[in-house]
Amino acid sequence: MNVLFEEDGAFRAGTVLADNVASLQIELASGKRSKVKVANVLLRFAAPAPGELLERAEAEAQGIDIDFLWEVCGEDEFGFEELAAEYHSSKPDSVQAAAVLLRLHSAPMYFHRKGRGRFRKAPPEILQAALAGLEKKRLQAAAIERMVEELKAGSLPAEFTPVLPQLLYKPDRNRSETKALEAACGDTGKSAARMLFDCGALPSTHDYHLGRFLFEFFPDSKGGTGFPDFAPPRPIGARRLTSSPLPREGGRGDGPEFADRLELPLAAVQAFSVDDAHTTEIDDAFSVTVKPDGGWHVGIHIAAPGLGFAPDSDLGRIARERLSTVYMPGRKITMLPEDIVEHFTLAAGHAVPAISLYLDVAADYRLLGHETRMERVPIVANLRHHDIEPVFNETTLAEGLADFQYRDELKLLWEFAQVLEAGRGKPSDTGTRKDYNFIVDWNADSGIAAEPGKGFVAIDERARGSPLDTLVAELMIVANATWGAMLRDAGIPALYRVQTAGKVRMSTVAAPHEGLGVECYAWSSSPLRRYCDLLNQWQLIALLQKEAPPFPPKSADLLAAMRDFELTYAAYAEFQRGMERYWCLRWLLQQGRQVALAHVLRESMARLDAIPLVLRVPSLPELPRGARVLLSIDGIDLLEAELRPRYLELAPELAANTGPDAAFDGEEDGNPAE
Repeated sequence: MNVLFEEDGAFRAGTVLADNVASLQIELASGKRSKVKVANVLLRFAAPAPGELLERAEAEAQGIDIDFLWEVCGEDEFGFEELAAEYHSSKPDSVQAAAVLLRLHSAPMYFHRKGRGRFRKAPPEILQAALAGLEKKRLQAAAIERMVEELKAGSLPAEFTPVLPQLLYKPDRNRSETKALEAACGDTGKSAARMLFDCGALPSTHDYHLGRFLFEFFPDSKGGTGFPDFAPPRPIGARRLTSSPLPREGGRGDGPEFADRLELPLAAVQAFSVDDAHTTEIDDAFSVTVKPDGGWHVGIHIAAPGLGFAPDSDLGRIARERLSTVYMPGRKITMLPEDIVEHFTLAAGHAVPAISLYLDVAADYRLLGHETRMERVPIVANLRHHDIEPVFNETTLAEGLADFQYRDELKLLWEFAQVLEAGRGKPSDTGTRKDYNFIVDWNADSGIAAEPGKGFVAIDERARGSPLDTLVAELMIVANATWGAMLRDAGIPALYRVQTAGKVRMSTVAAPHEGLGVECYAWSSSPLRRYCDLLNQWQLIALLQKEAPPFPPKSADLLAAMRDFELTYAAYAEFQRGMERYWCLRWLLQQGRQVALAHVLRESMARLDAIPLVLRVPSLPELPRGARVLLSIDGIDLLEAELRPRYLELAPELAANTGPDAAFDGEEDGNPAE
């Protein structure tokens, strides 16, 4: 006697060796013996042989029309042998019965299982829905196959265009487009970015890297340039917006406290700023006024957007969401709308609302006292580094300054800054590191065969620690430390930069900044660019106006702002470093560099001499730190922002282990003026 039984979801046939009532001892065609429960037996038969039964049944099952089978069976539950008898109009043999069983089992959409060997036909509406789903899957599979072939042929499928950012940066594996892209990448060995780039989906590798950042941080703001509608800031003094933004319909605006025009006194100073050529968010300016009895009043004037709108205003919420301006070579994404930046920036030719810190300085540069005022400050000049540094530097100061605009004021501020620096016991900058300015000309051809289009980069080197750097840094340190101490002493919380045991962090509690040698340090000097500074300015304004601060002690909003700012500011900085690396690679391609000089940082790590690019060089032998080596540039991949360097030889001379090679952890507190 032979039996057909079900085991582990599969049908098997074998010969009965022993019948133990509740179970059977079975020998399969392979010779393997197995114990089978009687409940699992579906069919007992004498012929044909067990192996032949399944082979013949599978062949016959292929010829059974499943739609006809569904039509002829009744609505009630049935066994497969019953249906086989009805289908064949006679008692079926073992092969015919097994064939019907296999066909029923292979069509779960048509027949629902109700037990071993028992079924019930699917209701018409459920069957139609299942068949429609099956057809949809078939069409999807055909579409995927078509898209795969198009991608492999270098053509972008039409379906990809609306979902390109998602495909690149956050693929949904349930989408047909993602499945097609993954399949094409698997067949060709290309990455998804390379596959789409080769199909013309990406205008440039630059757009790919920028797009990843925008997708994560600015998904709904037109690449960071779009802002929601907002109510204009409160008018201050005589200055107006050049182009007023539209208020949001039904929006809150800036609240009743900002409904009226704010009148501020006009400062009796002639202030000037010192920035690089590309700065548009001019936050700080300086003035020098001679005292009749000797000495000077040194003014540190900080732009005051906090006087124009409150934390819970439209503009306050925009700043809270963005938290900082994003910098990168060739462009930036401002924290505040451009009209608002233009309204509050300390641009020459305007009397601008500002928070001013006046330092009472004796003739011997002793600091006698200070006073903080809210006022409108006349800005008479915006000095730029590239104009001033050639005539105001260590050499010209030692040999004697020529005549140029604000010569005397700059010399006085530099001498005062040296006294401030000595008083802190910490240098504002060691001068051992270098700054690099990335200047991208978007109107010039890239000069790269593999990267056609616009965007030619120049990378200029600038040593840090110049007299201008010292001047600006020291005045910013004294402003941030002074205002931080004022808020601390008044019991008003603020956001502080704290450094203890070498670790820098944000805190709502005033504590020393050991790296700068000050008791407390509250970022307050860049309110147009950083939400942290803007928040501290709101707190300072409340102190000066003798009002309750918008962020009271133990404020949950203050703690949340600190956490979000620190995380976002770090992410923006990481993105900036990544884009600078990208433009370094483009510079190498522009220059056609196949070899480059570098100096060793540590094991397998080197930094190029010409540009700020740190490389991992697996072939680098064990060399002392600072050793200069010649590297071969074997390949550059702009999509991955990677290159393949190879050690060639040791340069003739061995560089000393000096400051320029010192590691830099990315903190900017060494140059608070930024």
